[in-house]
Amino acid sequence: MPNVETSSAQPAAELFYQDCNPSGTAGTVVLIHGWPLSWRMWEPQIGPLTEAGYRVVAYDRRGFGSSAFPWGGYDYDTLAADLKDLMDELDLRDATLVGFSMGGGEVARYVGRYGTDRVGKVAFVSSVVPFMLQTDDNPDGVEAQVFEDMKDGIREDRPHFLKGFGKKFVGWGVLDHPISEEMLDYTHRIACSAQPEATLDCVDAFGTTDFRPDMARIDVPTLFVHGTGDDIVPIDVSARQGHRMVAGSVLEEIDGAPHGLNLTHPDRFNEILLGFLGGPEGAPARPVMTHQPADDLRRV
Repeated sequence: MPNVETSSAQPAAELFYQDCNPSGTAGTVVLIHGWPLSWRMWEPQIGPLTEAGYRVVAYDRRGFGSSAFPWGGYDYDTLAADLKDLMDELDLRDATLVGFSMGGGEVARYVGRYGTDRVGKVAFVSSVVPFMLQTDDNPDGVEAQVFEDMKDGIREDRPHFLKGFGKKFVGWGVLDHPISEEMLDYTHRIACSAQPEATLDCVDAFGTTDFRPDMARIDVPTLFVHGTGDDIVPIDVSARQGHRMVAGSVLEEIDGAPHGLNLTHPDRFNEILLGFLGGPEGAPARPVMTHQPADDLRRV
């Protein structure tokens, strides 16, 4: 199994990664998964990306998937240091970092701490940046009790909580089944396989970490993709605010899409991502929106 031994922060951990199409010449894309899943959530994207000529590196966050389960290190400084070790070990250059949900925090904190010497572009997908928690200077954020309730649910019956969370993740209702039942069960198994302590600790990480100072350091082309039907990470406190903070950034809203839009709307999301990357090797990039400010938001 391919692994990277982290060293920039303690406790150390072995990170499992998949290096897909390592000889790809269109560029390098690093996929950073959401909570509480693993690199496997990116299956609908890895095929189209590699077919378009990209090298795709998808890794498991410490405590999740096939990576090590250390007892600690689930804060964003450590998680960004883990990403740095991966980038350094594989000597990735001019890479596009794509962070989904919690993974957007790794992207922001990595840029905030280590800059963009190895980074060509960044993409935030259904991401928690710039700041989820409701505070006096972030009045539209999510109340702290929401995160406390999540932790209570995890402590009481983690598999049951994750079952309900998984349905909300993809907008699964009585009459609306945007993905197959088999896929829903598959993502539940992935979520349940994570370390319980990591699952719990990461709620504090993504719920309370302020990435606004990190966003100010982003100096590369930036994409935000978010669903207007996201009931887990509300679009107003996340993508729309982040878009306003990063000059020249691209915001693509997928109308009605839930949090897990890469699973429920894979064709549209893949089109957006490939367009931002530059399309298949040798093909022109799909036109994208680069407006500022965000009072003319595009719904797709």
